[in-house]
Amino acid sequence: MPRASIDLGSNSVLLFVVDDEGATLHDEARVVGLGAGLGDRGLLRPDREEATLEALCEYAETARGLGVQPWDINAVWTSSGRRALNATGFIQKVETTSRIRLHVISGEEEARLTWTGALAGLPLPDGPVGVVDLGGGSTELVLGEGPRIGSRVSLELGSVRLTEQFFGPDPKRFRPQDLAKLRAFVDAAFADHTWTHLPRALVAVAGTATTLAAMELGLTEWDRDAVHGSRLTRAALRRQIDRLLPTGPRERRDLAAVSPARADFLLAGACVLDAACQAAYKESLRISDGGVRHGLLLA
Repeated sequence: MPRASIDLGSNSVLLFVVDDEGATLHDEARVVGLGAGLGDRGLLRPDREEATLEALCEYAETARGLGVQPWDINAVWTSSGRRALNATGFIQKVETTSRIRLHVISGEEEARLTWTGALAGLPLPDGPVGVVDLGGGSTELVLGEGPRIGSRVSLELGSVRLTEQFFGPDPKRFRPQDLAKLRAFVDAAFADHTWTHLPRALVAVAGTATTLAAMELGLTEWDRDAVHGSRLTRAALRRQIDRLLPTGPRERRDLAAVSPARADFLLAGACVLDAACQAAYKESLRISDGGVRHGLLLA
């Protein structure tokens, strides 16, 4: 029987469907910005709720067409679900309109699913491996070795959340002084996190990381085979930060051609990834297109 999963984050919602042998039937991501303006504790914006409900209803029909009923989809909601004061009401709306049963998961569970999905089929060295899952509302850090997960931590650092905090909800231009404040804030957050063992390799997942990797590769259309398993160095991250800093909205979208809806949040995201490398004493990240949606079907 086919199986399906949905990963609803602070910025995007992803649908993944596989057949009974695990082959991919459908893999789709949409930027809906559900966590926009949410902050640490707040209310979901009605327009973002509407956009998300529309996407979920369409996902339900896609899954049904591939042999999975909406109520059988393994659907989870991550950071914005943990922060929204009206999360329960939104979950009820989702089930009423789409028949999808949405569950809010903890940061630790998100980290476990990310680990399982990110490393599947990715060639990595022996020894401890760290996974960095940079989302719109939080960043999950997982350390493990082989099939075993060791430490897990969720940092309240997300690309959307940081952008709104330091550049405003609708940034027209990025100011260098605001970037300096953001970087100091991110560095301080990572200073409070110490790896129990330094990872032999660092793997980055989620849309910000894959988009930055695609930009560094010069892609104008999405190519999973080129991005998945590629390397993103700290030098490349700093290069993208320098490119993004002086841009306006239209220029940013041109640079982020493979995912223009993420363009405003890439500067903050690149800073988080650079800080993650620094904290782990690594000069590069391995990029994975896997993540929570894969982990839901593998765990």
